[in-house]
Amino acid sequence: MSEKPTAIISGPIFQAHNTGQHPENSARSGVLNKAVRELLAYDTRFVNLEPLPADLDRIATVHSQSYISDLQQFCLGGGGMAATTTPVSPASFETARFAAGGLLQGIDEIMAGRAANAFALVRPPGHHAVPDSALGFCLFNNVAIAARYLLEVYRLERVLIIDWDVHHGNGTQDIFYDDSRVMFFSTHQTRLFPGTGSLHETGDERGRGFTANLPLPAGCGDEMLAEIYRHLLEPLVERFKPQFILVSAGYDGHWRDPLGSLTLSALGYARLTRQVQQWAATYCAGRLALTLEGGYDLAALTGSVTASLLTLAGFLPEQAAQLDQAGVGPGGYSPQTEPLRDLLRQAREIHKV
Repeated sequence: MSEKPTAIISGPIFQAHNTGQHPENSARSGVLNKAVRELLAYDTRFVNLEPLPADLDRIATVHSQSYISDLQQFCLGGGGMAATTTPVSPASFETARFAAGGLLQGIDEIMAGRAANAFALVRPPGHHAVPDSALGFCLFNNVAIAARYLLEVYRLERVLIIDWDVHHGNGTQDIFYDDSRVMFFSTHQTRLFPGTGSLHETGDERGRGFTANLPLPAGCGDEMLAEIYRHLLEPLVERFKPQFILVSAGYDGHWRDPLGSLTLSALGYARLTRQVQQWAATYCAGRLALTLEGGYDLAALTGSVTASLLTLAGFLPEQAAQLDQAGVGPGGYSPQTEPLRDLLRQAREIHKV
């Protein structure tokens, strides 16, 4: 176990993005803030950082100046629907700056050697946001801003983004689709919003081969997802040899979540976290930062995020998932595994691994 702590970036600022009774609402931050306070009292392997806002110039490395300005004025004018299904309030613009900045803080702590790894428990989420528009509950693409930060400020040459949200991270994919310095890997449930992320979306020009998608059927479950990570993502990681790993960590694949049906569990998420942590240890001196995306059942979100945090701090996944009182999901519905393995074989052929 590392002597350095796991940095958590959280705080009440993320409750200021007021979306009312929308699925992506301030209660998500409320329950996670409580969970963080309990973790800090429970173990010394965590440190909590009060978030700082990202500079507008840093946000502009991903988003257009016109979009940033328009969103700011729209929020200051009282808010409303920034995009279909994406409400904003007067405080949402500033909150989104803190969401982007929180992940950058985690990166700085890791790069300075003060933290072993980091998890930015921020909202609004980011992976659907495209350069000139909000989309799918997201205002600024936090993980894309972070990847650009690593490339431009820390001069890294290879950054891996893993997206395990139940929805495809279309915005992140679009931003780096022709960039060989960033590998984007996504597993997501098929036929859900935004409808992108097919097997054959693999990048363009210099980025060809540096995007990998695996759309999954409902009921995939923990074991099949772990198999996909071992047999598809692991050889891609070995070939790419990232210098930093970022995770768009959505927990809406949990079996309790109202927006997805992958039947994952907190234990499954803890095991994914451990697998990614092992790759980080092998290829990039442990440099790993997660940022919160989806997850809309409060009990499932709390249990799964806690399991990931405990795993980051050195607990075994089985220990880390004990707080998931809802139980393990894959004991219910599970699809036939052979069609999923056929899909995995197709993906391996496409990516030559």
